[in-house]
Amino acid sequence: MNSEKIGNYAGLVWNALNEADVLGTKQLKKITKLKDKEVYTAIGWLAREGKINIEESEDGKELLLTLVQC
Repeated sequence: MNSEKIGNYAGLVWNALNEADVLGTKQLKKITKLKDKEVYTAIGWLAREGKINIEESEDGKELLLTLVQC
């Protein structure tokens, strides 16, 4: 996996989040058709760039993601 692929994964995740208010990791995998490690790599990329907010679900079993509002 190289940085170009990771950037592409991040773009897919960002686009999915741009279309929704909040998405969980399971929803992201379904929408983007990415594998677990690809989704989590994309989340890390977007988090590092300060583009997403990350929270845990109430049961602690899933991450809930939103885009940072400018």
